[in-house]
Amino acid sequence: MAPSITPVQTSQEMPRSTTVAVIGGGIVGLMAALTLAERGIPVTVLEKGRIAGEQSSRNLGWIRKIGREEHDLPLSLASERLWTAMVDRVGADVGYRRAGIMYVARTEAEMAGHRAWLDAVGNALDARLLTPGQIDQLVPGGTGGWAGGIHSPTDGRAEPSLAASAIARAALAKGAVIVEDCAVRTLSMAAGRVSGVVTERGEIGCDQVILAGGLWSRRFLGNLGVSLPTLPLIASVLRTAPMEGPTEIAVGAPDFSFRKRADGGYTITQRGGFVAPLVPDSLLIGHRYLPMLRAQWRNVRLSLGRAFVDDLALGRRWNAAATSPFERVRTMDPPVNEGLNAEAMRNLIAAWPVFGNAVIEESWAGAIDVTPDSLPVISPVAKLPGLTLASGFSGHGFGTSPAAGQLAADLATGATPIVDPAFYRLERLRA
Repeated sequence: MAPSITPVQTSQEMPRSTTVAVIGGGIVGLMAALTLAERGIPVTVLEKGRIAGEQSSRNLGWIRKIGREEHDLPLSLASERLWTAMVDRVGADVGYRRAGIMYVARTEAEMAGHRAWLDAVGNALDARLLTPGQIDQLVPGGTGGWAGGIHSPTDGRAEPSLAASAIARAALAKGAVIVEDCAVRTLSMAAGRVSGVVTERGEIGCDQVILAGGLWSRRFLGNLGVSLPTLPLIASVLRTAPMEGPTEIAVGAPDFSFRKRADGGYTITQRGGFVAPLVPDSLLIGHRYLPMLRAQWRNVRLSLGRAFVDDLALGRRWNAAATSPFERVRTMDPPVNEGLNAEAMRNLIAAWPVFGNAVIEESWAGAIDVTPDSLPVISPVAKLPGLTLASGFSGHGFGTSPAAGQLAADLATGATPIVDPAFYRLERLRA
């Protein structure tokens, strides 16, 4: 199951050439396309399945600065500015609400982490620490027992089921071409640089390519001899029917989170629980994630099952004339872990009993592409001149997508970058 998104009438014909080809119709690729179209640069988005069919429609919709690493904050701040103006930019409601985000802590050790983060970012943000009493005032009806919390009133949310579609429609209206059900198999090269993309329907000539393939970018690059270390994590999510809840603030606890939806319900997840499916890449690059695993071992549930065999069967090498893995799997649709969703509801109801009245209407799961340092790669690929990579967002891609897509467009076309791209370079991830 996947959340339904607002439908978009995408392009019916594929052009023979363009200036920039974007591989991947998720929200980062669509934001790059919108940026380019607004600048009058011909751009074509090529999506193997449906736009926003994977993580771009399955995420929680949080737009946050709180908890970001210090050198990742400029991207979040730039994205916040762009989200604030998004309705006027795309001419449609994307569900953006600046209602605030709060993290609550059960222990003094957890509070120490919030204090350390706040000390690191200094006065750059409006975030503040909360006492248990202040938590009760901001999110009434709870059973208490919190050691404290941290709150950013200017953080917010948008609706994944609305945002990508609105951005796609705006890009189309401004001249972009978006082609669905069209996988890119590989790149064409001429004189040592990218000259086009080879799709299942034929070749498109171009000057630049932006690879925003999410979980699939590692496999695409691997076929070209470039290593991008990412592994999948699976998050399970549920949504409730419209209900009266305690707050408009999105709340994250160690073992649950909830946020109000535009339809009146709530999006809920077990914030402390992810499934890490063991796949062949786990054997190849899993050692690079050991520091993360040691720090987050309580949150990660290792799983050895069908995912390993299915991944192995997709293959690692193919040529331009062969059916690619992206045609074999149009949409990554992992199974929901109902146990994690049940945990989330039990933990949430124990903390805010009003959720005992919730009616669960839908559940889904999404695959997140995670880098060893949990930061994305938004970077030229030196080995393949003319290729810019925008992947590995590690669960943060929706919130930072406006600036991330613009940064990818800037790098691809030589424009002044919206933020310093140094921290997002691919070279930092070399073993």
